[in-house]
Amino acid sequence: MKLLLVKTSSMGDVVHALPAVTDAVAAIPGIEIDWVVEKPFQDIPRMHPSVKRVIPVAIREWRKRPIKSRSAILASIRDIKREQYDVVIDAQGLIKSAVLTSFANAEKYGLSKTSCREPLAAMAYQHKIDIPKGQHAITRVRQLFAKSLGYEFDPEFLSYGLREEDFNVPDLLKIPYLVFLHGTTWPSKHWPSEYWQKLVLLATKQGFNVYLPWGNEQEKTRAQMLSDGMSNAHVLPRSSIKELAEILMHAKGVVGVDSGLAHLTAACGTPAVTLYGSTDATLTGALGMNTKSLQTNFVCSPCLKKECDFHGKSSVIPACYETLSPESVLQSLLSVMER
Repeated sequence: MKLLLVKTSSMGDVVHALPAVTDAVAAIPGIEIDWVVEKPFQDIPRMHPSVKRVIPVAIREWRKRPIKSRSAILASIRDIKREQYDVVIDAQGLIKSAVLTSFANAEKYGLSKTSCREPLAAMAYQHKIDIPKGQHAITRVRQLFAKSLGYEFDPEFLSYGLREEDFNVPDLLKIPYLVFLHGTTWPSKHWPSEYWQKLVLLATKQGFNVYLPWGNEQEKTRAQMLSDGMSNAHVLPRSSIKELAEILMHAKGVVGVDSGLAHLTAACGTPAVTLYGSTDATLTGALGMNTKSLQTNFVCSPCLKKECDFHGKSSVIPACYETLSPESVLQSLLSVMER
């Protein structure tokens, strides 16, 4: 069987599809899987040993420059149409992914209009699959694959398919080390900088080296501030997703906020705690055997708002994070590492 998976973005969503690929490979001997994904995230499907071909697309660029991108758009369509597939599964459930799915030479499967985020997307599929909402995103993708391809999976077993032997050991990092993933998108998902500073201090006092990645200038400035004056805290050079995966794979432990890199950490199997305030760990929390999600215990958490609009008294912003102190976060991480 030849299968084309359409799961384009964002980083966390792409990571969420890896366990479904592992399930399919275990259930259907000899299955070949290709994957359509946004260029910035193409390293992720390439990490799975069972993904044969990765087809990068650049929808975000195409939207900005549709006329200048015409040749690139046509080239990507040709790449999608090049192979004859038995099945194409749109695991995104958006209009943009449904359009890409429509070009594939295959029976088309996707979420029903009551199951996907953008109901119009379901018009592109010959087979519309009902997957109940209110479940974790990973579980929903695994169910979509299982119902589309006709097999059952064990919900108690979760494997992202990544193998430690496929990742180089970072030779410039001082071992043992922790990685603190301080960058994220929404302002309401950011753990307070003063808490990060205290956590760096506590971790280095425990004898760990701390590494701080960054993806833009704002995150680089924060990383430099957090490491300032601490000899065992280091700002990483700007790194690709594959390079960061190698660093995360061999870390002693990781602390992160709700971000794509936190989900990548879970896929690597590294002991980690991930902090959730405005978002809901039940539905989109980092999921893995060595991962623990810490949800704030606050009156309006999770609010699912990009900006914190709490107007009561609070010692920090976002207010909900006052229930997740640096001391408690480090203790949770140490417990996961010991386990």
